[in-house]
Amino acid sequence: MGVIDHRVQLVTSGDGPRTVAVAAAAAAAGAGVVQVRAKHLLAGELLDLVRAVADAVERVAPTTRVLVNDRADVAHAARRRGAPVHGVHLGQADLPVAAARDLLGPDAVVGLTAGTLDHVREAQSRTGSGRPDHLGSGPFRRTPTKDVGRPPVGLAGYPLRAAATDLPVLAIGDVTLADVPALAATGIAGVALVREVMDAPDPGAVVAACLAAWG
Repeated sequence: MGVIDHRVQLVTSGDGPRTVAVAAAAAAAGAGVVQVRAKHLLAGELLDLVRAVADAVERVAPTTRVLVNDRADVAHAARRRGAPVHGVHLGQADLPVAAARDLLGPDAVVGLTAGTLDHVREAQSRTGSGRPDHLGSGPFRRTPTKDVGRPPVGLAGYPLRAAATDLPVLAIGDVTLADVPALAATGIAGVALVREVMDAPDPGAVVAACLAAWG
């Protein structure tokens, strides 16, 4: 499918029809990755949501990658059912990257949360099937959607992370459109947006503006 455009990744919230519609709008506007995150759902419910999002995204933007947050088993189940799901985004305590690749196949996209500089360096040192495809690093600032128990990275923290790896690094954690120009200048590959897109009256316009601000 070619190179992934990491500049804007949508991380979804919610689980209803609006979640599916926002994911499709973001993809149509150019978001390179849509990550389906719904930690409150049971596996079967998440599978239904993932399949709905993946089908909606593929209809409007076939090159956008759809990832499942944390649940490699759900990503696998969706793929087995023919859904256009491309991989998984893992936390440090989730299934190891190599195990996720064993389950999903060598073509799968596997992202990894690397919230600290040490996590980034450790990921950089990996080789083979245990090496992730990209890193999500945050929180950029404190966020009400996910308490990770770490101090914010802040703008000054991202040049260090970008310099520590040749893997694409994405900033996440209450990132807004106004933050994008400054973050783009730090050397990272992109931003992962949650509320800025999910809560927007026109999600596609926000994604398009973020891409334009990236330069």
